Order: sequence, then C-alpha cells, then structure tokens
Amino acid sequence: MAKIMNPGPLELPVDEVGRLLASAADLVLRYAEEVPDGPVAPAEANSDGIREWLADYDFRTPRPAEEILPEVMGALRRWGVQTAHPRYFGLFNPTPTWWGVAGELLAAGVNPQLAAYSHAPAAVEIERHVLRFLADRLGLPETSEASFTVGGAEANLTAVLVALTCRFPGFAERGLAGVPERPVFYASAESHLAWLKIAHLTGLGREAVRLVPVDIRHRLDPVRLRELYEADIVAGRAPFLLVGTAGTTGGGIIDPLGELAGLARDWGIHFHIDAAWAGAVALSDRLRPLLAGVAAADSVTVDAHKWLSAPMGAGMFFTRHHGALADTFHVSTRFMPDTDGVDPYTTSVQWSRRFAGLKVFLAMAAVGERGFAAQVERDVALGELLASRLAETGWRRINETPLPVVCVVDSEVDATGSERSMRWHTAVAERVVRSGQAWIAPIGLAGRPALRLCITSYRTQPRDIDQVVAALDKARAAIRAAT
Repeated sequence: MAKIMNPGPLELPVDEVGRLLASAADLVLRYAEEVPDGPVAPAEANSDGIREWLADYDFRTPRPAEEILPEVMGALRRWGVQTAHPRYFGLFNPTPTWWGVAGELLAAGVNPQLAAYSHAPAAVEIERHVLRFLADRLGLPETSEASFTVGGAEANLTAVLVALTCRFPGFAERGLAGVPERPVFYASAESHLAWLKIAHLTGLGREAVRLVPVDIRHRLDPVRLRELYEADIVAGRAPFLLVGTAGTTGGGIIDPLGELAGLARDWGIHFHIDAAWAGAVALSDRLRPLLAGVAAADSVTVDAHKWLSAPMGAGMFFTRHHGALADTFHVSTRFMPDTDGVDPYTTSVQWSRRFAGLKVFLAMAAVGERGFAAQVERDVALGELLASRLAETGWRRINETPLPVVCVVDSEVDATGSERSMRWHTAVAERVVRSGQAWIAPIGLAGRPALRLCITSYRTQPRDIDQVVAALDKARAAIRAAT
C-alpha cells in the first residue's frame, strides 16, 4: 500500500497562507495607489514579449509565490488596458469597489456551492435578498423571480429561453421541433449584438433576430418596428419577444420603453429590457424616471459589474412571472440532495456556481442605496462636464442621452464621407491611446463614425476630464499637421 504523505502538496501552513494573502493584498493596494499616475494602456500589444515571459513557467519546477505574484502583477500592468484607471473612458468596465474585492476574497476562500440550497442556505438567501431589493427598485412585483448570472449575455440568453418557454408550450420538451411557426424577435440595431450569438445558441438561427432601424435620436424606431412585425405576421412567422435597450453600448441611448411595452402587450409577446448598464439609475430617485416603462417589462437584465462597480462578473436576470425560471430550467436528478428550498440549479442556466452575489451585497450594505444613487448622479454630472469641455474645443456631440456616454465628431472631417471619417477618427483614438493619457474608442453610431467617451470609474475627477480633452486636442492637431 502506498504511503500517504501528510500534509498533501496543496496544503500550506497558516503562517505561509497569511504571508501569501498579505502579499497579494499589498500588490493590489499599491496598484490602486499607483495606477492613476501610469499609462491607461500600453503603447502597443507585445504578444511575443508576453510569450517569452511565460516560457519561464514550464510548470515542471515549482517557484516561490513571493516571486510569482509580483511578476504576474507586473505583467497585468505592463501588458493590458487598465480599466481601473480614472481616465479609462471606454466600455462599461468599472473600477471595482473595495467591498466587492473583499467579497471576492471571502467567496473564494469559503467557496460555497450555489447549485443546491441545502449546501449554502446563507449564500443563497444573501443573493435573494439583494435581488429582491433591486427588483423593488425596478418597480417589479413582490412575486418576481431573479438569479445571478455570469454577465449580461447569460441574462439575455435567459430572457430568450424564458420567452420561448412561455410562448410555445412544446418548446420545453421538443425544442424548436415543437414550434410549428418560425419564431422571430426584435431588438434595436444599436443594441448589444450578443442577441445574434444567443439566437445561434438557442437554435433559432441568426436570421431570427430582427434588428430594427433607429430614429434620428438613435432609439429603436417604433414605426419601423411595426412594419417588421406586420411583415412577419403576413409571412407566417411567430414573433415572441421584443427587446428594449436602456443604455446602448455605443451611444448610451434609452429606447422608448413605455411605448415598446404597450406594443408588446398589444401583440401578446414577451417584453424584455436590457438595462445591463443603465439599470443602476433605478437606485436614484432623481434619475429613475429615465427608466419609465421598466416596471411593465416581463424581464430585465442588469449587470452589477457595470455601473454598480462590482468586480467581474455579476449579471442579474429579473422576471415578473413567478415560476417562469423553474418552468424553463427545472430538472431533477438523484445525485443532487433533496431540499425544501428552491435550488438555484433549477432556476438558472448554470449548475455549479460561485457566490457572485456577495460582492454586491457587501457594497450595498456598506455604501447604502443613497451612496450608490449619489455616485450615479455624480457620474451623470461628470458626463455633462465632459460634453461641455469637448464642445468648447470644437468637438460636436452626435448622441442625445442623459447618461454619461459622449460621442463626438470633428465637424469638418465628418462632412468628408464615412470612409475617410472613420479612418481619421480611428487615427485620433489610436494616438490618444498610444499616449497613455486616456483610453477612448472610435465607433460607428448608426453607421456614422465618431469618438466615444464614457464615464466608467468612480475615481474619475474633473481634472481627468481636462486631461482627456487635452489629449484629444493634441492628437487632432498632430493628425491635421501630418495631412
């Protein structure tokens, strides 16, 4: 019989564990302190350099953690966009709250399994507590159901699956073979195009997604929507879902949610709101009217890892229909323990799942509803300041939204045609990024080239607004001088 060694190779003495975690915490603290003074992004990608560094890790010979951790942190700082930087004006990637970071550590250390209620009743109830609170702020009824997801894409996938299950009685057992007509659904052409991947995943096929043209304000156009719907009915197709977006990725646009809710009700189809980013305004009494119509939704997506500044990933799916999640995902198996509570694996795409809700709970408990409301309102004010500063230096804003996403063009270049305009605005964005002063992105808003800047970090200050505007002006001047 082989001799059993004790302790095992993965065990660490308590004092070494303490040093390991203290080292990691020290690196993270120093990173947070130093990142505002460094570049937002590397001047260029260096895949060869990364692979050369990784070649030293052949995994044959163990190396001490006190060497590994600083090297990894150095690699992350040297070869990556620093989304926690106050001048990261990019996608909806926030600076994570410290309460969220602490929550990740607790969740990883205890590692509760949230598939079965009986394994982690405290963790499950903590998540449900957070979700009930947010559902109430969205105006959904007390009987609503909700679940944490990896992110908005999974939450939106859940919306499609719930809508299919509710609309077509044969779908749960027979899939699309149980649906006599061809199902189709509608979303704005400016919506997050994860809808195409979701249609592929569910077997609907990408042609099932009707991307509705937008109006002059870049909102889903109800007139064009009606035209598409009527054409689908005449063709014998089966519309089952309408998606409204609250805060589009490109321009931060809020679709006419109330009007869309009315159309969905008249047509008898599921109305889902993708509020992955802008859903956070529900915490502000002053800004919540921007989401007018959300209380009428059949389901809603909100991502805590966007404007609620939770570490990645913490999506959330809400539905007003009690029992809809169980109808969609319920399964029973002998290897799972019986429980009196509702097991999360029976109401979610996921089975095994980490404790994603803890980082949201800790931040909400520590900061409070009013604290988050104040932060959202502060970000909106910074967005207004950003738009004002850009206008003062000759940039023209082309998106109309109260949210802190600002899309601008150089009017002279804008008039030269889409192809040249895209090249020019892309060159400006690249020069700004290479400078390390800020991270911004070129974008096509309804096909019109522009530069996109978004307030994403709670650490952003007015001086950061001044610096990104200065970087933009410098890049514009350099490109003009070179052409």
